[in-house]
Amino acid sequence: MTIAPDQLLTSRQDFVAAMGNAATGVTVVSTEGPAGRFAQTVSAMCSVSADPPSLLVCVNERSPLAAAAVRNGVIAVSVLAAGQAHVSDVFAGRPAQGSGPYDFDCAEWDVLATGAPVLRGAAAAFDCRLADSVTRGTHQVLFGAVVASAASGAHPLVHHARTYATPSPLNSLKEHGA
Repeated sequence: MTIAPDQLLTSRQDFVAAMGNAATGVTVVSTEGPAGRFAQTVSAMCSVSADPPSLLVCVNERSPLAAAAVRNGVIAVSVLAAGQAHVSDVFAGRPAQGSGPYDFDCAEWDVLATGAPVLRGAAAAFDCRLADSVTRGTHQVLFGAVVASAASGAHPLVHHARTYATPSPLNSLKEHGA
């Protein structure tokens, strides 16, 4: 089904403002292979299925990562730990003074089964073979078949209202009006 532009129910500005109020995990998606080594900060990542294990990430089609991931056929997803906000900034193209954007030297990396780099110390990591890629609007939706995954137990980094944070448990749902 295709929706014509005159059938849009919300403005781009309202949509962006509303999405800015959605808390998301912060991930760095990376690839390595014949098309080169690339990584980028991505907030749009989620589980697709546990049987078989699969996930998806959304990457702007203008990013070199999008084409390279398709050509390389592999991606790794690193869920950043609370202490890795600087890594998020580097791979979002806005590094702190003294380092360059998209610079792999900002952190330590490991290589898993597919050959894609994964951040050492990440809260979680997923090593994937690319199962499918679909273009939707300005983004490539990359579907990864997970061949390996691990969780470190570190507190994850989250992004909300243009700032980094960490999740904290509610003491009681009853206390908070739920």
